[in-house]
Amino acid sequence: MESPQDAERHGYTRKLAAMLDAEGVRDIALTWVDNAGIARAKAIPAARLAHAAQRGVGMSPVFDVFTSEDAITASDDLGGPTGDLRLFPDLERLTVLAAQPGWAWAPADRFDQEGRPHPACQRQFARAMAERAEAAGIDVRMGFETEWVVTRAPRGHDPAADDAFEPLEYPCAGPAYGMTRIVEVSDYLRDVTEALTLQGIEVHQIHPEYAPGQFEVSCAPGDPVRAADDVVLVRETIRAVSVRHGLRASFAPSVVAGQVGNGCHLHFSLNRDGKSLHRTPDAAWGLAPDAVAFLGGVFGALPALLAVGCPSPASYLRLQPSHWAGVYQCWGIENREAALRLIPGAPDDPDGGSAEIKTFDGAANPYLAVGAVIAAGLHGIDTGAQLPAPESEDPGVLGVRERARRGIVRLPGTLTEAADRFEKSAPLQEAMGKVLHGAVLAVRRAEEARFDETDAEELAAATRWRW
Repeated sequence: MESPQDAERHGYTRKLAAMLDAEGVRDIALTWVDNAGIARAKAIPAARLAHAAQRGVGMSPVFDVFTSEDAITASDDLGGPTGDLRLFPDLERLTVLAAQPGWAWAPADRFDQEGRPHPACQRQFARAMAERAEAAGIDVRMGFETEWVVTRAPRGHDPAADDAFEPLEYPCAGPAYGMTRIVEVSDYLRDVTEALTLQGIEVHQIHPEYAPGQFEVSCAPGDPVRAADDVVLVRETIRAVSVRHGLRASFAPSVVAGQVGNGCHLHFSLNRDGKSLHRTPDAAWGLAPDAVAFLGGVFGALPALLAVGCPSPASYLRLQPSHWAGVYQCWGIENREAALRLIPGAPDDPDGGSAEIKTFDGAANPYLAVGAVIAAGLHGIDTGAQLPAPESEDPGVLGVRERARRGIVRLPGTLTEAADRFEKSAPLQEAMGKVLHGAVLAVRRAEEARFDETDAEELAAATRWRW
């Protein structure tokens, strides 16, 4: 006999199915993001939504050890052909896709066949960390800045032919941050913002960036899981709009070796009881003690966090001094060369103030990113972490001796170094659990081995269209 809760859920899914039918939706893409940062998907006919919501959609746990090139590695707990999981769509995030007529999208949580949460589900990890923060009285709001490079899609393009000498034709030639670029691709940018808005994404700004063909969009912050969902939807919407304009979008950390790469900076703010912890009168930097400790925890964990937010060997082509990528372990007030940037906000804004991690890029799994940052910050509160003196200069132009005098060190310069720090990070091991932590580490080690002897140009070309 059907329980009242089941009857209510079935009634809700039937209403959703009717809404989708009225919108002309015929198929639904269910996505999860793997540990290499690739958004994987299974699609169902819209008529199967109620069944998927009740029973889930089957998928193999082996995807947790897929690399960015679709190779399969293994951890102590995951790998091989056996086992099955169920994808359950989050119906609250079901979205009709404006740039893909006839399609809708929903992020999915992963469970085993007995209905237990999959221990390597990155989305549930993010939710667990947000709930842990809430239990500590901390309301964390997060948002991502998405950078991408757009090129013309060659006619008769064969993706297998991509190499270091692949010609890239940009649809715009205007200068960095120039109005000329907006004029050149105004229809395209308008369609991007319109599609995002129709999908319920609040766009704060969109503008040209530094590298050829590069743009950035910033969207409204939200709770951590929503922020991660949003950035997945933003990327795939930009990709879909690009295809409709005969273009290709790359969110890869390094599109062309030697040029400025794509970041995916993570912004976050802290509140308690509805009040900003960035607005404490007479406190150093305006930060409440818990905000200082949270930021201190994040600051101390930055070397290990790089394995989460900069997960590809190509990420380290982007992390160059004096490129606004935050390659030194320091923090500063409105210092765009600091790995951790404090943004005070307008003095008359009672809700103003936030922090930004500059190092993260578009190869990162956003659910792992938000969860790991919260875990590091809460560890900082638990241990009473503090912040060193802020830096107001570009550490890259300081001499070696001056950096040493100030206690400024270079963050890991390779994925191997970052993975070593991640492997030894007790707070991240505890927060993620053995299965998820081990799977992430296995993928990082496999990526290291794959590209160990690859030069910069070949590495950028090999990963250019993976994200």
